[in-house]
Parts: sequence; C-alpha cells; structure tokens
Amino acid sequence: MISSYKYTLLFTLSLPFLFMTGCAREEIEFSTFEKIDTHVHVRYSGPEFFDQAVKDNFKAVVVILDHRDIGMQHDYVEQQKEMHPQQFIYTTAFPIAGWDDPDWQTRTIDHLREAFDGGATAVKIWKNVGMEFKDQNGNFVTIDDPKFDPIIDFIESQDKTLTAHLGEPRDCWLPLEEMLGESNRQYFAGHPEYHMYLHPEYLSYEEQIAAMERMLEKHPNVRYVGCHLASIEWSVTELAKFLDKYPNVAVDMAERIDDLQLRDSDEVRQFFIDYQDRLLYATDFGIEEGDDAAVTMQRLHDTWMMDWNYFTTDSVMTIPDIAQPVKGLDLPPEVLKKIYRENALKWYPALQ
Repeated sequence: MISSYKYTLLFTLSLPFLFMTGCAREEIEFSTFEKIDTHVHVRYSGPEFFDQAVKDNFKAVVVILDHRDIGMQHDYVEQQKEMHPQQFIYTTAFPIAGWDDPDWQTRTIDHLREAFDGGATAVKIWKNVGMEFKDQNGNFVTIDDPKFDPIIDFIESQDKTLTAHLGEPRDCWLPLEEMLGESNRQYFAGHPEYHMYLHPEYLSYEEQIAAMERMLEKHPNVRYVGCHLASIEWSVTELAKFLDKYPNVAVDMAERIDDLQLRDSDEVRQFFIDYQDRLLYATDFGIEEGDDAAVTMQRLHDTWMMDWNYFTTDSVMTIPDIAQPVKGLDLPPEVLKKIYRENALKWYPALQ
C-alpha cells in the first residue's frame, strides 16, 4: 500500500490482548449487514481479497492513483473483474507527469474518457499534487491551479466522482514527539519524505487545505469525496464547518478512524449523527503481489471487525497505538446503514 494502513498489522499482533466491555446491539449482525469499504487497493491477481469480502458481506471501491504505474493498476482491476465483477467499482487516475507540455490537458481528458469507457466510475487525485510535484519553474502544483479546471469540469460532465487525497494529517507538520497519533508518528518516522516538519520549504498544512477549498469554490457541483477525512482529522468541529461550507462533499474515513478514536467519544458520536449523510466507511487496506494472502486476509477481517465493534457497540476497547481505552460509538442502525452503504451509493452511484 502506498500510504500504509497504519495499524492493521499491529492490531493483528495485538488481537489476543484486545478487551471489550459493554454490550452489542443484538439486532445488528456483522455477517448479514450489507457494507461497502470505499477505499481499498488491490494490486493483486488472486481472488482472495474479494473472496474475503464476500464472506464478510462487503463490496468495495478499488482506488487507482498516480503512484507507480497506472496501467498496471488497471490490469489488476481487469483480473479482479474476471473473478468478482459484482463486488467492486474502481477509480482511475491521470499522470501529473508532462504537466508543462502544451497538450497535457487534452491528453488527460482523452485518458479519462478512455478509462470511463472501460468502466472506471471515479477519478482519484493523489497527494503528489501539492506535496511533491513542481512545475518547470520550481513551483508546487496545487489542486486549485487553473490547468485542472477543464479536467474537473470534464469529470463533472460525465457524472463521475472526483476523490482526492490532498495534504496529510496535521501531525505531519509537527516533530515526531509532538504528534498526537502514535500511528502518525510511526508512519512519518518511516516516510521522512512526507514528514513536512523536516521540509519547511514545502507548503504548510494551512496552504494545503486552502488550495483544496479554492478548488471546491470553483467547482460547486462536482461530486467530491475527500479521502482521509479531507485531512481535517484533528477536529470534528472544523470538519463539520468544512462540510457545512461545501454541500457537494462527503469524506471517507480511510486510515483516520484511529484519529477519531483519540477524540472524546461523545463528541465524535454526535458528529456522526449530525453528519450521517456525509461520512463513508473506508480503510485504505491493500494487498499486493508477493503478500501472504492468508495472513493479509486475516488482517483484513480483523480490521473490518475492529471498526465494526467501534461503530456498533458501546464497548470499551483497547486499540493498538492508543494509550487510553476507547469507547465504542454505539451508532443507531439508521446511521450505520448510511456510513456503511447508503452514502457510498450516493457518492459512488455506480455501486449497486
């Protein structure tokens, strides 16, 4: 996986030490509840990932992004279609490389048209926009650049979803010892190239969020999913303001559920109830060629179950990388239906 699902392996290793107190709602059964994971990566030719999804009653959005080879990622999707065509839809992506070429916009729209004709139902923009890629003058390319406007307009005109990972958690701009999330600390210790505290010459957190907001102001009708809680994981109050400001936006919670678990559970629960129409369940889980499929599928199941327990029960849980016990949100069934399925059908309408 590119950004690494932050606590999956640790959870698996710590599973024997997981404890829960409290009660589950008996009428909510994991195995029979229809669920959608709206952010996964499957760069793998075998059937195991979606075999497990079938067992756990999940469908998924497979995310292709502009990291590694886009064509290779499409090839894996085609292989998965042969085995489990009803279990997923997928995004496409476009290369930012060639940005300064005069025909970049035309090539990009042609690429997207071909991908849509082939079955892609959404477009993913990755954090290399804003955090890595520079133009020929040495300036960072951000998502509000006018060169993106016809691309986004085309996506909207085709009734496709735009989804993006822009920026990073706010912890990214702090020294490791000051980060609130232990999983963030581990990730950025292992990926110093993305640890913005070490790169003060790069754009600030505030500049990343501002660029995203300027893009949304220019495109108020595009159907947009902000990945990773739109990089506003540090405050449900601020995230609520963002959602209030942009009614065409939903956010997925990929890799950020543990950030939510660091907050006051009553505050987070009320946020989920208040914004139940705008939140999409997601993990950012991935499998790649060379992975041990059996071990990986156990981690996938464990991850889905751990999150399910957090959302559906009032249990007090020990979560890897979180020092204090975490109380489950015990969300009402109507809210669970939305975050696990109905919202995905709205923001990714090709899902059935």
